[in-house]
Amino acid sequence: MTAPASNPLLSDRDVDFQLYEVLDTEALCQLPAFADHSRETFTLFLDSTRRFARDVLLPTYRLMDNEPPSFRDGRVHVHPLMRKLYPQLVELGLLSATHPVEAGGQQLPITVYSLASAYLMAANLSAYGFIGLTSGAAHLIQAFGSPWLKDEFMARMYRGEWTGTMALTEPQAGSSLADVKTRATPAGDGTYRITGSKIFISGGDQDFTENVVHLTLARIEGAPAGTRGLSLFAVPARRPEGGRLVDNDVRVAGAIHKIGWKGLPSLALNYGEGGDCRGWLVGEAGKGLAHMFQMMNEARIMVGLNGVATASVAYHEALAYAQNRPQGRPAWEKDAARPQRPIIEHADVRRMLLRQKAIVEGGLSLLAAASWQADVAVHGKTEEERRRAGLLLDLLTPLAKTFPAEKGFEANALAVQVHGGYGYSSEYLPEAYLRDQKLNSIHEGTTGIQGLDLLGRKVMAAGGEAMRAFTEEVGATVERARKAGVEPAWGEALNRAQQEVVELTMELGAAGMAGEVERMLRHSADYMELFSVLAVSWRWLAQAAAAREGLARGGESRDFYEGKLAAAQYWLNTELPRVTHLVALCRSGEDSYTRMKPEWF
Repeated sequence: MTAPASNPLLSDRDVDFQLYEVLDTEALCQLPAFADHSRETFTLFLDSTRRFARDVLLPTYRLMDNEPPSFRDGRVHVHPLMRKLYPQLVELGLLSATHPVEAGGQQLPITVYSLASAYLMAANLSAYGFIGLTSGAAHLIQAFGSPWLKDEFMARMYRGEWTGTMALTEPQAGSSLADVKTRATPAGDGTYRITGSKIFISGGDQDFTENVVHLTLARIEGAPAGTRGLSLFAVPARRPEGGRLVDNDVRVAGAIHKIGWKGLPSLALNYGEGGDCRGWLVGEAGKGLAHMFQMMNEARIMVGLNGVATASVAYHEALAYAQNRPQGRPAWEKDAARPQRPIIEHADVRRMLLRQKAIVEGGLSLLAAASWQADVAVHGKTEEERRRAGLLLDLLTPLAKTFPAEKGFEANALAVQVHGGYGYSSEYLPEAYLRDQKLNSIHEGTTGIQGLDLLGRKVMAAGGEAMRAFTEEVGATVERARKAGVEPAWGEALNRAQQEVVELTMELGAAGMAGEVERMLRHSADYMELFSVLAVSWRWLAQAAAAREGLARGGESRDFYEGKLAAAQYWLNTELPRVTHLVALCRSGEDSYTRMKPEWF
């Protein structure tokens, strides 16, 4: 057997469906920020990105996965292909595509950029990772940096001359940012002397641009303990001095050997071993974590898109394999002399493919909805529109990061299963995609952290206003589905599940307000699961409504729309009922794992 010759990465028809039938992305052009755009300009950007992803990036994936970066002579050497790929990625306009024209950007809606970038992630997520990190770091400087930092650092990053990272994690602290120990001491010249260590810094060094800027959390001498004492600094590997770049005493202490994302180095860094590492304050002292959340939340959406993209490319690989791999015959066909049938004709293979489709396209729809709210949160016409969209974006972000990572891993495992023995062989790509996917549940806050954030902060935000806005969105979708002629039971089931979740949330919130915080958060992982199922059910009902509307219009897309309705039926009939069980579990206070003592293991 040979692997499929090509892979579409994502379905173009589905991406257009999400943008223009499920959502009305053209309506964003009515906002002043996007007035110069139209569906035509969106299509130009999408088409150029799709072509580059398929024709240029995809062929490099295997090579970069097989030859990860090496650390020698104190420097990281990435795959030589990056010297050609990075300038081409920059030339596509990816670094500043969503940023204002005055910052060198195209001022594209995030909704369009997100779905376009998913093609690049599906093709070679490591190569795209340098772009995503650099864009996020430059955007931090754009939002909070001084004019000098914008001219000296941000401009070079947006031009692709320098790359950027986010440097939060430390060996002794892990995800506990309150325990960050990196120190910043005023140097008397407007800079700070930085000393400390960071670990798991993606893209922390490379040899295809002249510099890397680390957006670093550190504690100014005398600052209070905890997250309130953290400030944000731009710390370049080489600092500008006298019109040239000089070494800035940032040392690579070691490289992390990873199971996936192998083309993007993950490093341990030491600052100030020689006492001469300088950093520039970004924004206000003591507001470092608040500033960094801008990049962290952007990165969480990026990780969610990576989850969808990695599940999608594997799904299309499995679909093509199932369509072309002859094996066996239907159970009722006894004549062994008859030709073998493609395995897609076996019901269990279709079950596995349909589950992958439901996860991939449900996840993509969730990311598109979150991106839409991101556009309105910044560019909405009224303060109330912007505020409501911001609350919805905050609520959807942990879901949009977690669902594609966790369920995407399941989808990737199914892609391996469809391939059978070929699936776990390195001659075929699904095993590599499975390795890549696992990192997404850990990147940018583990699933456990996201669950605590969702239940402990996001659904309770503004006195429950975010939750009320979400229920309004669900209600509008149920009404749209009713008018479109979608099976009424689907909308009724979604309404019931939503009401169960609202009531549970109120109960858990009351427990937290009464001081029973452990009781409130005991089942935060289960709460994340049930809310993810609910949110993706909402998106599948929206897709079912759009599919019914499409069928009513007629045309040549009947098979596409029928496939959407089958996937919606699958998700709403097999996954949505799980919400009731998970609600009961959260409500019960079942305490097996919190009662379990360390010594009992």
